Amino acid sequence: MTSQRFSLIFFLISSVFISFNVGYLVREFQFFPHQFYNEAAKGWEKIRERNSEKLPWYYIRLNKLPFEVDSNSAKTSEGLTLVTKMAADRQIVVEIIDIEGNIVHKWDIDWFEIWPDAQHLPENDIPKEKPGTNIHGAVVMENGDLVFNFEYLGLVRIDRKGEVVWRLPYQTHHSIHKHDDGNLWVSGSRYHTRRNSRFPHLIPPFYEETILEVSPEGEILREWSVADILQKNGYTGLLYQGTLNNESTQIKGDGLILGNSDILHLNDVEPFSSKLEEGFFKQGDVLVSLRNINTVFVFNIESEKIKFISIGQVVRQHDPDFIDGNSFSVFDNNNISAVEANLRQSRILIMSAKENTTDVFFEGTVEKPFFTNVMGKHQWQPNGNLLITESKAGRGFEIDRQGEVVWQYINYVDEGVVGIVGEVQRLPSEYTYLFNNFNSEK
Repeated sequence: MTSQRFSLIFFLISSVFISFNVGYLVREFQFFPHQFYNEAAKGWEKIRERNSEKLPWYYIRLNKLPFEVDSNSAKTSEGLTLVTKMAADRQIVVEIIDIEGNIVHKWDIDWFEIWPDAQHLPENDIPKEKPGTNIHGAVVMENGDLVFNFEYLGLVRIDRKGEVVWRLPYQTHHSIHKHDDGNLWVSGSRYHTRRNSRFPHLIPPFYEETILEVSPEGEILREWSVADILQKNGYTGLLYQGTLNNESTQIKGDGLILGNSDILHLNDVEPFSSKLEEGFFKQGDVLVSLRNINTVFVFNIESEKIKFISIGQVVRQHDPDFIDGNSFSVFDNNNISAVEANLRQSRILIMSAKENTTDVFFEGTVEKPFFTNVMGKHQWQPNGNLLITESKAGRGFEIDRQGEVVWQYINYVDEGVVGIVGEVQRLPSEYTYLFNNFNSEK
């Protein structure tokens, strides 16, 4: 019995040893059946990820499918549409599509290829793995070049072939607005590692929110500190407020706020257009959105005087846009945590500085939901329609003046799963010829 038991043990140990070594050789030198094993492993990984409850933040599993929309080309605004999104396989993609959803042009964006030497970033902010970041804020230039923010990592201009034209090593984020003169207005952040007398309440390291005017060639022309603007106008108290759903804000007993606290969260800057008739708002005025203190204000770039401010009428808003000389619209995420998640609805509000009123232009309903707790943009069209980006639903849609949805785009990356959409943006009619002609020449 002892001899038989010893033989059995020896057999088992030998089998394990042989199996281990054979497996090592198969993997190391890719002997048969390495290819089949590799394919099986990839398949299992896809099944595991699909069935996993936790997805990366940029992928969202839908509880129910979006309501169907019969796109009505007769009611939609004309032109191609720019879409910035997170596609399948953790790929950052920018597309230009026609009204039927056909891809007219496409850029595959790779942070690690475009910016392999990001020495302008704090060590903790440098991406370590794919996708590394996302695109938040993008514009198409007159020649078809694309300018975009790698979120909090830098501003980049690439041509239609995807070749880098220039890079601005500054932590830009959230928004880019191409002004009438061709200059770019961008949200930015400066990283501070030392105590600063301008911010006596902040313990470093911390970020200072800035407003940038950038030339088409990538040169910073002017820069403003949002904190300085608030303090000069008597709104210092806004720098000391907490922020909704922000666990990083920690206040010590002496009232100092620990570093990296996202107090203001600048997410949009837009100058008043020369194409609009002046009223209460005039040339030189700039519209600013500060999400975490639920504040929107307008200041003049020469005097730095705040001439209009709204505090607390929106909840974690994004993307305010001038409508005319007296009013502007704002994407109100309406992110109120006390309300049941399935009942929350985002809104588009219109604020009148002249009349001091706030009206709801559009909001979601239970039957036709519209909600994104973060991100989101909107764009008024020449025919009066409104193009809306519902980012966390992976969706863009267009409504007419009556609130009817006349066009819809959904960024599916898997069955029942969507990728975030940074924005959908309708391009002027001249871009249709530009990109169709470029593709015919290739």
